[in-house]
Amino acid sequence: MKTQEISFEQLRLISRVAGLYYREGLSQPVIAGQLSLSQASVSRLLKMGEELGIIRISVEMPEGVFSELESAIEKKYGVREVVVTDNGSDEPSSLFKALGGAAASWLESHISDHEVIGVSSWSETLFAAVEAMRGPITAGRTSHVVQLLGGLGVSSTISFATQLTESMARIAGAQGVFLMVPGICESEEARNVLLDDATCRRVFEMYERATMLLVGIGSLVPSRLLRESRNETNSADQEELRSLGAVGDICLRYFDREGRMVDSGFDRRVIGISPAQIRRINNTVVVGGGRKKLEAIKAALKGGWISTLITDSAVASELAA
Repeated sequence: MKTQEISFEQLRLISRVAGLYYREGLSQPVIAGQLSLSQASVSRLLKMGEELGIIRISVEMPEGVFSELESAIEKKYGVREVVVTDNGSDEPSSLFKALGGAAASWLESHISDHEVIGVSSWSETLFAAVEAMRGPITAGRTSHVVQLLGGLGVSSTISFATQLTESMARIAGAQGVFLMVPGICESEEARNVLLDDATCRRVFEMYERATMLLVGIGSLVPSRLLRESRNETNSADQEELRSLGAVGDICLRYFDREGRMVDSGFDRRVIGISPAQIRRINNTVVVGGGRKKLEAIKAALKGGWISTLITDSAVASELAA
């Protein structure tokens, strides 16, 4: 439709309606009454105004808001929700703070909707999120927060895994459920013995009740926290995983570039939630960023392991490209 195709009086009326609606903020029923028109006519005139270019709607995003980038990633990978935060700098402490703040904000509006929340044990980013949350959430229906990965390590970091789970449970007004076993055993036989323990079995039963998982994401190179805890892959494990094409992990369950889980001897020594259980829950919130994690995040998205992704703008831009 072109302006030359309609009368001057129609153009004047369209402009009048547009001015009353967008500039003066009057509702369509009020405009209809003031100009002796039907509400349907007002709606039609506004639509004509858009088609003719008389009305031009623009959305100016506030600084630090990345709605278009979030939408692009959601559409590209078929993920439920993406939250992007300004990473500030590549310095680790700055990145943890930015991701932690974004995760805390998201959790404060979502955590109460879930009765059983699983939390991965070894994530500095998640710990930053818990520290950034403003206070207890007591109005929700969350009953339990359960530890997803065994957490015992050296004495200097022995309490970290339980501390993260305990802090999240306190904030959610829920009961903490702890997996008091090593995250990685020395052998498959040792793992099987521990899995047969009644206490361990009760934790695994809680995994079947989980409605949301809150996890970090790892690359093949262990994080500082994993190195300090000694819950890390040794050189032989890394070589095996690399030969199988592993690029990243969720709860120490490694996957390749296409997001396919790799079957390894290392995997059979891990005590924690299984890939099948993660798939069954189908509501995994991943908090992670930094260029070192880009390949792992992309692979997890390809494999459908992520329902909600909370990441930084630099990684998000690469994902959307």
